[in-house]
Amino acid sequence: MVQSNQKPHLVLLSAPAHLQPVIELGKRLVTCQDVKATIIVASFVQSAPVESRMVQAALATKLFDFIHLPPADISNLVEPGDKGITSLSAAMHVVKPDFQAAILGLETLPTALVVHVFAIECLGIADELKIPKYVFVSTNAWFLATIVYTPVLDKEVEGEYADKKEPFALPGCSSIRAEDLPDPMLLRTKANYREYLKIGMEIPKADGILVNSWEELQPKTLVSLRDGNLLGGVVKAPIFPVGQINSEGSSALKNELFDWLDKQPTDSVLYISFGSMGGLSLEQMLELAWGLELSQQRFIWVVRPPIEKSGSGSGPKFGNIGDDMSSYLPEGFISRTRDRGVIVLQWAPQVEILSHPSCGGFFTHCGWNSAIECITDGLPMIAWPLYAEQRMNATLLTEEMGIAVRSETLPSKGIVGREEIEKMVRKVFVDEGGRQMRARVKELKLSAEKAWSNSGSSYDALAKMVKHSQKKAIAIDV
Repeated sequence: MVQSNQKPHLVLLSAPAHLQPVIELGKRLVTCQDVKATIIVASFVQSAPVESRMVQAALATKLFDFIHLPPADISNLVEPGDKGITSLSAAMHVVKPDFQAAILGLETLPTALVVHVFAIECLGIADELKIPKYVFVSTNAWFLATIVYTPVLDKEVEGEYADKKEPFALPGCSSIRAEDLPDPMLLRTKANYREYLKIGMEIPKADGILVNSWEELQPKTLVSLRDGNLLGGVVKAPIFPVGQINSEGSSALKNELFDWLDKQPTDSVLYISFGSMGGLSLEQMLELAWGLELSQQRFIWVVRPPIEKSGSGSGPKFGNIGDDMSSYLPEGFISRTRDRGVIVLQWAPQVEILSHPSCGGFFTHCGWNSAIECITDGLPMIAWPLYAEQRMNATLLTEEMGIAVRSETLPSKGIVGREEIEKMVRKVFVDEGGRQMRARVKELKLSAEKAWSNSGSSYDALAKMVKHSQKKAIAIDV
């Protein structure tokens, strides 16, 4: 029996390799609303150690409880070439019984369930428990619009989407070009597309949808998602834009890298990183290095060994971590750029670097979490999309928001030459176009801060979502 005065208890379910945004959403719920939150963690066998470290770090906040489900072994369920969404769906299918058992074992039963969009396999458990159910889309509203409209396109479009010359119209939203489509839509005969299509059909079954954007960032798309004559007629569920949802990092971090940053002028350093799964070929790494050197700008470059091979929608295969960097950078590059550049092997504290006053831009793969971090730090970007929905993110950042520059050649399709890389870097740091981008992204930074101020749009949206879940819980119980 749900009591109207009962303190809301929300259970949040992450998808493998998508834990951090769920943790950050949990922080917002607990610190901004008077709720109890429990985060249940799903993981692949190979990602479990990383997610365990995230859990340990988050436990220090003492904001919520965690349950880490047994890691999903999907080695016998997914073909070697079927990565991405297929793997995520298979993992959620494996952990579903453990997830249900974990909820039933809670001392305080939840009053609502929030699942990450790639954990939607478990959404229906809320119906069995007779509690409201919500989907958290940790990327932007344009991606949400695209995935919920894909079931319509699936019926209307013949042949491969990737072969079409005309952009695909999304009611009330910016149209999307074939080359910008998310990876799962590129091959309709593959399992990734079938799982993606299934997610698009499942999302409207939720009682509400939380999205990692805010009213002022994507007003046109959000209006469409709510308008019954536009995409609201497909979605049906209320939309709660609760962005920005991103990690704040640690201001106390100190090491040689930050000692170097402290000595650089304000807004002068380009940070270069392509995410945990982003890789470059040897040829592209050499061109990037030459482009950086030619630009004469300061930089921090997170370098990983070149990939052996990659494919659309599949993870790259990296070389040996122990490889000598000199074997995949131009001869003498490190010594020639020593006074203005820093090479970091494998990983760097991205959140802290981007928020440092000396950082003036981000050369990024356009993962949405990274884009959000850039916007909230007021930094223009060089967009270098590689996989997943990153191409549409790059288009959003460059063409609609005007806060990024990108190459004419898609990095996932061909080699971008050193001269074009030099030109992009100098546009961000030297040219008038860069100053315009910087001014625009500063405006968006202020809008993000305002969205999470008291009575700001995202603050209010989260409050409305909690109240919506309370009313829905009482209605279901009756």
